[in-house]
Amino acid sequence: MWLEPVEAKSQEDGSLTLSCPNMFFKKRVQDHYLPMIEEELHNLTGRPGRVSIEVSGTAAKPVPRKPSDVQLPLPSINHRTHMGRVLRRDFTFDQFVVGRNNDFAYCAALSLASKRTSSQNTLYLLSGTGMGKSHLSQATGHHILSRYPQERVYYLTAEDFTNEMVRAFRSGDIDQFKERYRIGCDVLLLEDIHYLSGKARTQVELALTLEALIEMGKKIVFSSCYPPAEIPKLDDKLRSCLSSGLISSIDPPDFKTRLRILQQKIKRNGQAVSQEVLQYLASELTDDVRQLESGLIGVVAKSSLLAAPINLELAESVVRNIVRNRKKITIQAIKKLVCREFSVSVADVVSRSRKQQFVRPRQIAIYLSRRYTDASLQAIGKSFNRYHATALHSIGVVERELKVNPATRRQVDILSERLENGDF
Repeated sequence: MWLEPVEAKSQEDGSLTLSCPNMFFKKRVQDHYLPMIEEELHNLTGRPGRVSIEVSGTAAKPVPRKPSDVQLPLPSINHRTHMGRVLRRDFTFDQFVVGRNNDFAYCAALSLASKRTSSQNTLYLLSGTGMGKSHLSQATGHHILSRYPQERVYYLTAEDFTNEMVRAFRSGDIDQFKERYRIGCDVLLLEDIHYLSGKARTQVELALTLEALIEMGKKIVFSSCYPPAEIPKLDDKLRSCLSSGLISSIDPPDFKTRLRILQQKIKRNGQAVSQEVLQYLASELTDDVRQLESGLIGVVAKSSLLAAPINLELAESVVRNIVRNRKKITIQAIKKLVCREFSVSVADVVSRSRKQQFVRPRQIAIYLSRRYTDASLQAIGKSFNRYHATALHSIGVVERELKVNPATRRQVDILSERLENGDF
């Protein structure tokens, strides 16, 4: 769209002059593609050259395209799906470390992505936060786009789907919304499916969409922290669609897998970290992959900022800040901290009252309990005298607030910092 109408006008003393149809084209090319063009000119001529762009004043002539024509991938640019979010460039099958905890999920995702036609076109990735389900989901999209660039891959979260549907209803574009997903989609990668709990209208629309896609043999990958049978307030038809495909769980990585993850990270980033330090990190940071990566980033950053060597002593100081308080944090401790912050009593927070002055701290306490303890959703709900569906709803409310409300974000950050520092 942007490069095809641009033409070479003249070349003199290593400088290249290009012409484009109008100022809008000129600004677009200058802002987004000029450094790449100059770099390629340097590669071709062997010396630096300047590229200038002039407006020709003539409209761009449409170029007839064949159905097989596809935009070639640009260097250093993430894969952009047709709808939804951009796929992370490093979330590919090549960059995924396979171990006993995730080998079946990896094989299932790769098989679904590789086969043009298959009797099994749906996959449900099940794991806790930070275990790699988003990586596998996006890797599936990358693999399909690399082999079949014309495929229309949609990557989004359940919340994105809900928000888009609500906007379509409000603007009167619901028919276009339905057509986009039921007809215009070849591959659907849908994350965090459990956030649809209680959203009846969205569930009905998604169930109908999934039925249409499954009937046409389209590929679908779901991901969630909960199996379909345990997601509360879920439409029976949608639950059936989610359960109809292959369900594959991803467990926490063992020591060997954690060590290989760290080794791959430092290799890719060109960092020098001894095996002794990597083994120490792999043995101490056992919660999930994100915690493991956080430890490695912390070690490298502290070494760089303090101009100190990366040794066992430095690694121990970083790990101490990550894990020293996590095992001490309990739901009861979180309740007391939150109640002290909001000047309410624990009895009020666990009561059946729906007053906003009690609902807000209750929701934040439930969110923090899920984040900082290993308690199940059922155990958290019971601790607050609530069902697990209410606990899940509270977590969703706080997560949405964190994205749009700076005041809530500051409150949660303060409470999180106190928990992590043991100030409770």
